[in-house]
Parts: sequence; C-alpha cells; structure tokens
Amino acid sequence: MELPSLKTYLINKLAVTEELPFGPEALVYKVCGKMYALVAWQETPLKITLKVDPAQADLQRAMFVSIKPGYHMNKQHWNTIELSGELSDTQLTGLIDDSYQLVVAKLTKKERLALQELHTDKTI
Repeated sequence: MELPSLKTYLINKLAVTEELPFGPEALVYKVCGKMYALVAWQETPLKITLKVDPAQADLQRAMFVSIKPGYHMNKQHWNTIELSGELSDTQLTGLIDDSYQLVVAKLTKKERLALQELHTDKTI
C-alpha cells in the first residue's frame, strides 16, 4: 500500500486525528486522543506500528517476516509492519481495523457513546 492510500484509510475511521507528537518523521493516528497507528512515512519501505492483541502478537510475527515487535513500543501490545509487499492490502487493512477496534474497546463508555453518535451509520 502506498502512503496516500494508507493515510486515507487511517484518517477515514471515525473520530481519528493525524498528529506529529514525536516529530515530523512519525505520523500518529489517534481515536479520541488514543494512538492506534504510527507511520514512519519517510522510511523505505514504509513502516506502520499498530496495536495488537497480545495473544496474536507472536503468531503474527511468526507468520510474516515483515512483522516485528513494536519499535520503541511495548512489545506485547504493538507490532511494527514493514510494507514490503509481503502482506496484501486486505491483510494490512485487517490489522489496521484490529488496532482501531482494540483502542476503541478501551475507551470509556462515554467516549464510545460519543463515537456512536458521530455517525450512527458507521460501524465502530
């Protein structure tokens, strides 16, 4: 997946912002102020760090050479994926969706209700 498509996919999720809290080399995507993705957009190939269910983290790393423990992150809860072409766009968007859902699940009930009110026609 190329950077423009990746950025569009990440930002088009409900209540997502794009920020640069760690400097210009890392695009951070947050839902309700909680990070769900970090893109090393100046890397070749691109790298994206995503939240992962700890029960799935090691399995994903074993299945794909391009998936490593989260760079500068909690290794149990984050994976860094090198976008080298090993994963299909469908596999990558599935991992992005999982990351988003994990973060949304940890939001307060009030925050989740606010998300639902933003777009009742979108699935969270």
